[in-house]
Amino acid sequence: MNKALLIALVLIVVSCNFETEVDTNFRVQFGDREPWELVNPAPDSDGQLRVLVLHDMEGLSGQSDPRTFSYRNSEFYPQGQEYLIGDVNAVIAGLFDGGADAVQVVDGHGSGSPEADILLDRLDPRAEMLTRYEPFEAYVDIVEEGAFDAVAVVGMHAKTGSRGFASHTYTLGIGVRLNGKSVTETEIVALSWGRVGVPVIFASGDDRLAADLATMPWIRYVTVKEATSASTANPYPVDEVRAQLRSEAQAALEGLSSARVMEISTPIDATLDAVPPASLAALEGVPGIDYEDGSVNFTTDTFREAYDGLRALVRVAGAGYSSVMGEVLQGFDPGGATYSRELFARWLDYESGRWTPPPSQSGTEGRVYHGYR
Repeated sequence: MNKALLIALVLIVVSCNFETEVDTNFRVQFGDREPWELVNPAPDSDGQLRVLVLHDMEGLSGQSDPRTFSYRNSEFYPQGQEYLIGDVNAVIAGLFDGGADAVQVVDGHGSGSPEADILLDRLDPRAEMLTRYEPFEAYVDIVEEGAFDAVAVVGMHAKTGSRGFASHTYTLGIGVRLNGKSVTETEIVALSWGRVGVPVIFASGDDRLAADLATMPWIRYVTVKEATSASTANPYPVDEVRAQLRSEAQAALEGLSSARVMEISTPIDATLDAVPPASLAALEGVPGIDYEDGSVNFTTDTFREAYDGLRALVRVAGAGYSSVMGEVLQGFDPGGATYSRELFARWLDYESGRWTPPPSQSGTEGRVYHGYR
């Protein structure tokens, strides 16, 4: 681990336009260097056509209210689940129409619900939910050679700064650049599976994500709505969109041989860009940290190292959310007297041995995980 990442991790513990151009060979150019290579998929080794469906929850058909993808909004979240099961089942049906032998689904949203975001009792019975008994990173931990032949992503969103519906990258106020190229979560999924020669062949979301994915001209893309802001959208007719989801998923699998795998170029230049409400300002001036204008940059040799390093920096950037919390608390307690008093008491109690941090838990015994929490 390089010094920059080590310092970032320590801080976490303590603090608990370049344009792309695609030629006819699907080679993505970035200045004098390609951020990734596009190659043929790995050959099928067992004659079984297996597809992974990774779903998010911001790019669903019929959806125009951000409250529908938040588990904590009990009034609107059930409607989001209805949007989700309809879209995912349409894609699953299309994949089986296209010749799939097996389809597994993984939750790439992580609403905070202890259960799957998708309605499991209504999931197409031909498909299976991918689960584990320990928390896992849906983008990286399930990537195994020979596990799948293709990946389809459903209900995705545009990247931070794209002005799409609920556009972001990974979480609030975060942008990610890999080898200088600003990327979406769909591209992160594609680069992760590129490690084992598996292509992303299908995606759905709003019109802004469609523009973001010009770097992946082989995918079959379904635009489900027009984004009018980060919190509003004009959905297209749901029945028509669902029919298109099915037909395009079928076409994507039938055209698997023409898909391309994204292999990231190494060494990897990784950058995390923080915008409100996130902030990396706490790292400014720290020796060994390459911080400039709200961004931190580092170089590493593998995609997994880059991903883990970016995740560590995301946790640092999340400290910026506390500024919003402070504003909320001041509304209840002008001057923040209660917060200041409790913070002072926690310090004294810890120093006096009257309080110890609760033990960290990586998982809950007996719990089943369906993807991101």
